Amino acid sequence: MVYKGKKPGTPDEQVRSPMPKEIKREMFAIADQLMGASKIKVMCADGKSRMGRIRGKLKKRMWIREGDLLIIRPWEFQDEKSDIIYRYTRTQASNLARRGVIPEEINIF
Repeated sequence: MVYKGKKPGTPDEQVRSPMPKEIKREMFAIADQLMGASKIKVMCADGKSRMGRIRGKLKKRMWIREGDLLIIRPWEFQDEKSDIIYRYTRTQASNLARRGVIPEEINIF
């Protein structure tokens, strides 16, 4: 019998979630308000509220709702705007909150 994926009876491996890279100025944020036209108002880990733009790579692939945990990268020339890099699922967000990775300013999980 051929099994695709993992073999039955083996323990589940810990799934790794992407983390924000400090070198690239990425940080955690929470989707605050949907503005339309691929724009979302986000509350960032540094305490600022920014306008987030959904990149074309994520636009049709991943739907973002209010309250989702995101990774954003602020623009270098306009600090009040940012690009949305990644959206965590609810399970990933609760795992990060349990491990204490999410800053207290935006931890709603």
